Amino acid sequence: MTTTLYGIPNCDTVKKARTWLAYNGHDFTFHDFKKQGLSRDLVQGWLKDVDWENLVNRKGMTWRNLSDERKAQVNDADSATELMLENPSVIKRPVLQGVGPVSVGFSADQYADKFASAK
Repeated sequence: MTTTLYGIPNCDTVKKARTWLAYNGHDFTFHDFKKQGLSRDLVQGWLKDVDWENLVNRKGMTWRNLSDERKAQVNDADSATELMLENPSVIKRPVLQGVGPVSVGFSADQYADKFASAK
């Protein structure tokens, strides 16, 4: 399976992940989900490995700018999927797929462990 990093290019955490992957010689494809979009199947695939409450970034501006009514509607994986498809910026970034289970967020130690265990 191809390693794919999902996110948006101007996100600092995505930049760090991309830099780490390149520096450590890992081939990957970058998918800008604001420009390239997301499919329902892709998001539902992520949710097999990551709980929806971890995938939806409730600390970011996108979430904070939602109405209280809209926030209240997000209470399970299906409603979270709809929100993520409507507004991909609400997804915690980056999402890494193709090296073991899908992972969300970035730390150098996390990625090093993930790639070491995939060998």
